[in-house]
Formats: sequence, structure tokens, C-alpha cells
Amino acid sequence: MKNKDKKVFVSGCFDLLHNGHIAFLKSAASFGTHLSVCIGADETVYALKNRFPANSQDERKYHLEAIRFVDEVLIGSATGMLDFLPELEKVKPDVFVVNEDGHQPEKEAICAQKGIEYKVLKRLPEAGLPARSTTAIRKENRIPFRLDLAGGWLDQPFVSSLYPGPVITLCIEPDYAFNSRSGMASSTRAAATELWEFRIPEPDTLKAAKTLFAYENPPGTQEIAGSQDAIGIVFTGLNKLSYSGNYWPNAIEQVQDLDVIQFLQNHLYLVSLEPRASNYSVLENTHLEREHAKALSIAAEKCWNSILQKDLSGAGNAMTESFKAQLALFPNMGNEEIFSLIRRYENECYGYKLSGAGGGGYLILLADKQPVNSIQIRIRRKEELC
Repeated sequence: MKNKDKKVFVSGCFDLLHNGHIAFLKSAASFGTHLSVCIGADETVYALKNRFPANSQDERKYHLEAIRFVDEVLIGSATGMLDFLPELEKVKPDVFVVNEDGHQPEKEAICAQKGIEYKVLKRLPEAGLPARSTTAIRKENRIPFRLDLAGGWLDQPFVSSLYPGPVITLCIEPDYAFNSRSGMASSTRAAATELWEFRIPEPDTLKAAKTLFAYENPPGTQEIAGSQDAIGIVFTGLNKLSYSGNYWPNAIEQVQDLDVIQFLQNHLYLVSLEPRASNYSVLENTHLEREHAKALSIAAEKCWNSILQKDLSGAGNAMTESFKAQLALFPNMGNEEIFSLIRRYENECYGYKLSGAGGGGYLILLADKQPVNSIQIRIRRKEELC
């Protein structure tokens, strides 16, 4: 079947229409002659993003219908991330097109089941125009995210009191609208935005990190957010936070070496996971035993040393060991859908772990080359101040 005979389908919010949207729709339309766009209903957008879109579903539909590449606009009649499923059944497209940060394994799986060609496009603006995103248009928030590569959970006293050890964190540029509850300190970033709006003003990073930690965890807080979140957001580059039974680390080691940072950035990729269940609890069915905490600590130390030596295989193996130690402590971190995705990618990478727990976040991969349908992130350097 030639492109001219194919029906193309895309989905999304398409709020505050900008040139990035137009470039994406133009590219999507090139795969056929009939482009159907399914937009999220207002209530669906609110449920996913905890805010209503700036433009109502009827306004967004009207705007999209005025674009010459678009043949029809539908409003998703289901709920959640897959709100477009009834419309997909109605249109019966030949091609489903997504941006790289809109890719999700379940979308790809649905297309495979239905014999629909699945295309993942890079976010590229039209030649001569700046890159745009709805998030940037609302107001550019340059507060970074945090990624932990190994040792996560040791920032909680109930784990590091079993065996002390480090958490290895990276400060990540906000180039994508990373999922909420994704294990990338999005809640702490929201607290930082309340505190400082869109930049971290405090030149004293230690003071800023302590301020953010205290702001997010006022007196009376029942579940204390780990301090690796606040430190990982405020401290640029690569960081090793050493914990020994307390909420605050007894030592912080920061690496700004550009060769080390670039080494990591060249080999670090994220694959989006499906949302976690609404009744999910990572703290059920825990196995809080010293041997598991020790394995977590040893793996994090190995990961740190391998990264400093720019040993990709060693870093990847240690990252995987760290993840397996986390699973031993908290079995609910994984599920069969996640393990199935890991099996799909494990031969393409040196190591893997989750950014969060139970879904909703990202599968983190260390690999020689970019795995299919993954995104590459940027690490914030010292000179790129918040």
C-alpha cells in the first residue's frame, strides 16, 4: 500500500497550539493522505495532569480543524493515557504516529495487535523556527529533575539503618514534560516551583537543598520525602550522597568533570512506562533485611566507581545489581508488564533500572547506541545554573 492510500492517526492534548505541534502534524500527514487527530477531553487532561487545559476541548478541536494537514479531529471518549482507543477502532488507521516523548510501550503493543504501523518521530521544529513546547509557552520552568542511577531507598533511614550506603544522582535538564510520579523527583520539583517559581536563586547549593527539603517536609509530615530528591535537583552534575540511618546524608561528593558528564549523557536513555495502578503501594510486601540493603549499597559503590572510570559495562552491571537489590527489598517495585519490557531491552543495553516504582516512570538504560523508541536526556552542568 502506498502512502497515498493510508490513513494516519495521532493523539494528544494539543493545547496552546505552537509550531512544534504543526511540524509534528505535517510530518505525520506525510505518511498518508488522511490524518485523524484524537485529542484528550478536558476531564481526561485534568485527571492526567492535575490541571485543565488552557483551551477547552471544543476550542482545541476548532484550532486543529483549521490546519490544512488535518482531515478530522475526534475527542477521546475513554479515560487515562489510552483515551483514544474507541476512536482508534472507529478510524481503523494504517499508521499511528507519536513523538519520541509520547511513545509508550502499550501504544506500540496495541498497534502490533491490530496490524497498525507504528512510527516514532523526533521533536524537530520547522527549519528556521525555534523548538517549542506547551510547557515552555506556559512559562519556561528551568528547575531540573533528578534521576537516581543506583542506591535509591538508602536515603530513607529505615533502609540505611540496616546497612549504610550511597545514592548516586544526576541533575536532569527539563527538556521534556516528564511524567508526574515518575521517580524523577517531580513532587519535589513542584515544591521547588512553589518556593522559587522557575529558577533556583540560592547560590549556596547546600543551603538551597536544605531549604527545599525542609519546605517539602514541614513539621508533622507523616511520610518524609527522601533528601536525595532535593539534593539531586539543586546539585548539578553527578552526585554521591552517603547515608547512615539519617534523613540527611553524612557526606555529599559532587562531580562536575565534563568528560564524565558527557560519557554518561552519551549512553543514558529513558523508555516511558505505562501508568501505575491507582491503588498501587510500593511499601506493601516489603523484605527489609540487612543482606538486601548491603547488596544495594555495594552495587551503588560499584556504579559510582565505574562511572568515574568511564567503564560503561561496569556501570551498567552495577546499575542492574542495584535495581535487583531494590526489588529484593521492595518486590512491588516491579510487575509483569515492567519485566516484559525489560526482557525486550536487556540485550540492547549494559544495564537497566526503573526511575520510579510500579510504573508511571521510565526504564533507564545504559547503552552503546540509542535503543528504539527511547529518549536521550541532558545532564545539567555547573555552568548552566538554575
